[in-house]
Amino acid sequence: MRRDRIRGPSTDSRQVVGLHWAVIIGLVLMIPILAIVLDSSVGQAWAKRIARGEKDGTSPETEARVQELQAEVKYLTESMESLRDETEFVRRLIEGTDEGDTSRLGPGE
Repeated sequence: MRRDRIRGPSTDSRQVVGLHWAVIIGLVLMIPILAIVLDSSVGQAWAKRIARGEKDGTSPETEARVQELQAEVKYLTESMESLRDETEFVRRLIEGTDEGDTSRLGPGE
C-alpha cells in the first residue's frame, strides 16, 4: 500500500482532473463565441424581438394586419356570392327559364 502512494495519483483522479480542465477551457472559449453571436445581426434581431415582446415570431402589428386581411377576404367572399346570385337572376330573367312567370322580359320590350 505504501508503494501506491509513492507512484502518484491513480488514473481515475487524473481523468477527473482532465475533465475539470476540459470544462474550464470550454467555458473560457464560450465567452468570446457568445459575444460574437450576440453582436451579430442575428443576435441584434433576436434582442429586438425579445424587446418587442413577440410570441411565436409574430408581432402585434402583424397580428393586426392579419385581422384586417381576414376581414377583407370575408367582405370579398360575400361580395362574390352576391354577384353570383345577381348574375344567376339576370341569366334566368334573360333566358326566361320560369315559363309561368309573367314578369319576364319579352324580345323587344
